[in-house]
Amino acid sequence: MQGMMQDYPLTIQHIFWRIEKLFSKKEIVTKREDGVHRYTYGDCAARVKRLANVLTDLGIKPGDRVGTLAWNNYRHLELYYAVPCMGAVLHTLNLRLFPEQLAFVINDAEDKIIFVDQSILPILNRIAGQIPCVEKIVVLSDGSPIAAHNLGDLLDYETLLAAAAPEFTWPALAELDAAAMCYTSGTTGNPKGVVYTHRSQFLHAMSGLQRDTLGLAESDTILPVVPMFHVNSWGIPYGAGMAGSKLLFPDRWMGDGAALLELAREEDATLLAGVPTVWIGLLRQIEETGITLPTVHTVVGGGSAVPSALIEGMDRQGLRVVHAWGMTETSPIGTVAKPRTWHSPEQAEVMRRTQGPPVPGVEMRIADIETGAELPWDGVAFGEVQVRGPWIISGYYHDADPDKLTADGWFRTGDVATINVDGYMAIVDRTKDVIKSGGEWISSVELENAIMAYPKVLEATVIALPHPKWQERPVAFVVTKPEHRDQVTQQEILDFLEDKVARWWLPDEVRFIAELPKTSVGKFDKKVLRAEATPIGG
Repeated sequence: MQGMMQDYPLTIQHIFWRIEKLFSKKEIVTKREDGVHRYTYGDCAARVKRLANVLTDLGIKPGDRVGTLAWNNYRHLELYYAVPCMGAVLHTLNLRLFPEQLAFVINDAEDKIIFVDQSILPILNRIAGQIPCVEKIVVLSDGSPIAAHNLGDLLDYETLLAAAAPEFTWPALAELDAAAMCYTSGTTGNPKGVVYTHRSQFLHAMSGLQRDTLGLAESDTILPVVPMFHVNSWGIPYGAGMAGSKLLFPDRWMGDGAALLELAREEDATLLAGVPTVWIGLLRQIEETGITLPTVHTVVGGGSAVPSALIEGMDRQGLRVVHAWGMTETSPIGTVAKPRTWHSPEQAEVMRRTQGPPVPGVEMRIADIETGAELPWDGVAFGEVQVRGPWIISGYYHDADPDKLTADGWFRTGDVATINVDGYMAIVDRTKDVIKSGGEWISSVELENAIMAYPKVLEATVIALPHPKWQERPVAFVVTKPEHRDQVTQQEILDFLEDKVARWWLPDEVRFIAELPKTSVGKFDKKVLRAEATPIGG
């Protein structure tokens, strides 16, 4: 027997309907050089319909890929709605990829048009002549003269919008139609394409509204610092549209602690979202200036494990960090670390420091790294995290890396973790980063967290380097706080770690550097350190 409910397709068009019909008065604020740009969801919706006509006039058809090379700003949001709602596929381009990787993803996706922020034109110019699939380039102009380039004739975004018809009839879409593409950041080899459906984006946005997930609400003012070019800014633009939340966009000032603090303070932000390196900078800015954010109730941290020292530092400033986990392949939200009602206050603090249990809609298991056997949820055994669900990848574009799916259809994440009896996952490492020394495993993540708890340390990461006796051993790379530069010794760090980790976990060396290399999305870039590191004792 079949049910008798309407076969209503779950598409981004419904989210657009909500921002136009229900939340037209809510604001979208974007930081600019000379202040802020401020308009409403209603203003946004009117421009989105014009933009859909622009795309049609430029020859974009259903299924065509439209690239965006842009910061977090209101024009990028307009593209987030216009492109998928008219049946095309939004391809957000990571502006921090190496030029050859950027050219690869554009050609692999076969982007027909690219919309580019004017300040990012020099990045696109580096691959001029290498992207034959691109027929037109549209500039999101900032009003200044365009510098010399080799990209041919450019179109102006605002000029096209002004000339476009104001109304657009949205086509009927199937919920399994492709809505967007995002490529992995290419830590090994070429980046791999992930294709999101309208259904996955819709369900992921709904998940973000749940209280035990992100809890996005109409009353929120959200500052997403996580880039819109990286896994759709963790789905926050669509989640905010579904809920009717006010949005704050930092544009090119995403890594500027002072600018973020000013924007959040002046606009009464209630929820912030970004990677730990962003919050390290913001916390330091708060500590130095004494400026606080009394309206913020949640700081979502993800992308990499949030160090306990950072959680505690934010707590002292009245900023509660909520730990989340996910990846490009999971749309991205897979877990959120909110304690349960049965946890004591002490247990709750422990749970906050994990990555949390799977959110509704996601199922999870861990498997032995070497044998693939499923492991128990006892908080001790650790193995590779595997997930499945309606917003989890079923395969990469062009069948890249087919081995990432198990025989029974689970996605192999490459993360190594434990899961406790309550279902809370705690990341131990990445499969490529976990250190095997003398036949025993060492977690680089736990070592990093322990080192960053030292008051004189700003940032730290740990990698494995070859060792003639033990196969490989941990080596720590440490950035001290500016006021302690050149004043901290290796022995000082080792003494601090003595009672915090097993003795055989202690790094063979602690190397002090001025700055840790970071990936395109703000994570510590261990592959660069491995490539440049001298041998142990060298």
